[in-house]
Amino acid sequence: MLAAAPNPSRRRLALLALGAVVTLTHLALGHWWFQQRMGFGMGDVPVKAITVRLVKELALAPPPRATATPPTPRRTPPAAVAAAPQAAASAPEPAASQAAAPAAPTHEPPVADDMALDRPMGAPAIDRPSTSSPSASSGGEAFEWPPSTQLRYDLVGHYRGPVKGWAEVNWLRDGDHYQVKLELRVPPLFGRRILSDGLVGPDGLAPRRYDQETEMLLRDTVRDTLLLTEDSVQLANGQRTRSLPGMQDTASQFVQMTWLFITQPELLKVGGTVEFPLALPRRVVPWRYEVVEQVPIQLPFGEAWCFHLKPAAGLSQPGELSVETWVAPSLQYLPVRILVRQNAETYLQLDLKSAPLQAAP
Repeated sequence: MLAAAPNPSRRRLALLALGAVVTLTHLALGHWWFQQRMGFGMGDVPVKAITVRLVKELALAPPPRATATPPTPRRTPPAAVAAAPQAAASAPEPAASQAAAPAAPTHEPPVADDMALDRPMGAPAIDRPSTSSPSASSGGEAFEWPPSTQLRYDLVGHYRGPVKGWAEVNWLRDGDHYQVKLELRVPPLFGRRILSDGLVGPDGLAPRRYDQETEMLLRDTVRDTLLLTEDSVQLANGQRTRSLPGMQDTASQFVQMTWLFITQPELLKVGGTVEFPLALPRRVVPWRYEVVEQVPIQLPFGEAWCFHLKPAAGLSQPGELSVETWVAPSLQYLPVRILVRQNAETYLQLDLKSAPLQAAP
């Protein structure tokens, strides 16, 4: 007796079922892989996500004051960083970067000294007691980190033509655990998510893990992870190099500068510099920002005098992104403008679109 021929409809149903199983398996594996690579898990040890309620808008105000003398930061000579084993030359970053810097103002800031950091023309100078006063140095109240904060930015730039998008930065803190999360989108061309996870301590931030995920249209998603300890840094290519005091990653550096400027306001003056070791995905480098000018920036909720910080010449390698920032002392030294540049024709400029949101003190 001849066997009955397979039912074509049943065969199609079986193939559809098999395809559904394969698709769901790939989605599950992709979700697991994302969790492993973007800081939500590291092997069997998941990274605890910090969640907060943002309940109030941050208004323009006099710069915050440090109530106790901070520990003297340990400065690492550039030669020490140069001597550390370096990773291979950094691979070219995706070509989505920055917007042209604003034209220099036609008028001078209202003050030339570094004590009147942020005030309108003709306003009285801000009384800022020295952080090295006897009362502070004798053991005053400990430095208080700014509460968890969210900043939202409008984005414009140029990548083979004008582009627009948005960005969001979240500074989150729970006790001595911090996270800095950044998401940037230029639909449909480009997207990047960044997470810096680590500890806060007497010397500021101590990053322990850095995750970066980059999406480009018609290209594979690129993921980079750095693992940092007190002794070593594992770069994105797996190579290890020794850690250095005060080392930051590309996300934590902006919050670390906020800490530096609150605790050591004398650093923030035109002509000054800010230095720390910086862990990039494929190398460690002694980084230095120069304070090049003080300019007014009109925000949706008022005008703020800001200090423009620019990386010193020669630090970036070909293909790496160069990041400039404008920090506002009247907004807890937060960055109100960020300029990310790859070259003269490829850049992104982020401008604060609304008042920052913060958690309750």
